Amino acid sequence: MLFPTLTFALFFAVVLGGSWALMRRRRAWRLFILAANAVFYGSWDWRFLGLLAGAIAMNQAFAVAIGRSAGERTRRRLLIAAVVADLGVLGFFKYHGFFVLSAERALHRLGLGLQLPLLDVVLPVGISFFTFMALSYVVQVYQRRISVGRTLDVAIYLSFFPTLLAGPIVRGSELLPQLARPRDPARVPTAWALRLIAGGLVKKVIFADTLARLLVDPVFTHPGDFGAPQVLLGIYGYAIQIYCDFSAYSDIAIGVAALLGFRLPDNFDSPYAATSIRDFWRRWHMTLSRWLRDYLYIPLGGSRRGRGRTHVNLLITMLLGGLWHGALWKFVLWGGLHGGWLAAERALRERGWLADDAALADSPARRWLRRTVVFHLVCFAWVFFRADSMDAAWTVLAGLAGDWGIEPSLAPVVYAVLFGGLAIQFVPRDILPRLDRFFTRAPVAVQGLLLALFLLALDVLGPQGVAGFIYFQF
Repeated sequence: MLFPTLTFALFFAVVLGGSWALMRRRRAWRLFILAANAVFYGSWDWRFLGLLAGAIAMNQAFAVAIGRSAGERTRRRLLIAAVVADLGVLGFFKYHGFFVLSAERALHRLGLGLQLPLLDVVLPVGISFFTFMALSYVVQVYQRRISVGRTLDVAIYLSFFPTLLAGPIVRGSELLPQLARPRDPARVPTAWALRLIAGGLVKKVIFADTLARLLVDPVFTHPGDFGAPQVLLGIYGYAIQIYCDFSAYSDIAIGVAALLGFRLPDNFDSPYAATSIRDFWRRWHMTLSRWLRDYLYIPLGGSRRGRGRTHVNLLITMLLGGLWHGALWKFVLWGGLHGGWLAAERALRERGWLADDAALADSPARRWLRRTVVFHLVCFAWVFFRADSMDAAWTVLAGLAGDWGIEPSLAPVVYAVLFGGLAIQFVPRDILPRLDRFFTRAPVAVQGLLLALFLLALDVLGPQGVAGFIYFQF
């Protein structure tokens, strides 16, 4: 059940009406939303509803046990057990094949041609996201930042359909308090939510899917068929595609949740306007970035144990962040590149050779130079992220050494979406609230006309059919 489909529109219309009708009947509302979450997740593969229910029950049991335990040693042991259990389930489904095949290769190099048992494991959609949400809930209970939630509330939190498949990665402290009280329909920011949903639909259907179909997929599938200029445009195209695709899901999820009365954390903030890799990660997949910071980088020691250890901690954090995306060495390399660049930036700042991001405010030329460098570093790493394998990634990069005299034979719409995808990174912040106010104050006839024109544009400009979101595979 994809967001930009009629099936989801009908599903959400029922959920939206039922949710507000039952809002004052708290138990009935909870059961209704929980059932809606189950229908949404079950539409992908009903067999994994048991896995989701098991994850909810297991983590709530650990949270209750931690909340009731007075001794710090017992609480810590329970936390460790919860982390091991969650990561064990995630590791089995996501990394079983990766570790078995890697071990076989290592044994082969040692002259031991052993064949290890390899199971055919299907990856449950969304498992990486609800596992990280579950871990953050148990950790926050351990840290006494939140109390143990009601079982029904925790079940809704971990299975909440807008965030279930691809985030944002919401923490218990951000959603559980909202579940504890009825929402007020008068306080729903309708115009803002609809603008997020509409913007997400445009980014997904027109920008991401068009780039994938007309540029990115052909270049990354057969890079040898294209000259160097088109290979470079294909790399740029994937940078725009993955941003538009992933941020579209986040925007729609946040907008849908807002119409239900919930406020979710932002997940993107114009990442290609970043002036450093550190700044990029403050803007890209923000909920994952802060999860890695709070639950991996800081527990490793953060920046408290000297410069060398800080650089190692950054590298380890990003290596594991890359591995979180998938059980392939290309993701590990992608994370390692970002970790290495973060460590290098920090070292340069410590020596006074690299100005802090805030110091660029009065120097537009230096700011744009830094943005250009950072964008190209990020694009270079995206090649490994997108390519089917390490060898395929090197083949794409080798294509940049091809014939630069070949004119790219691209449709005008490709150039339009490439430029538009970059341009939206620099839309002034104050314009969007003005659009919200304009839409809210416009007569109903004008609102209807604008909506009709928007739907017509999606139908005319968008490709036939809607592709799955990229981050569903993670």
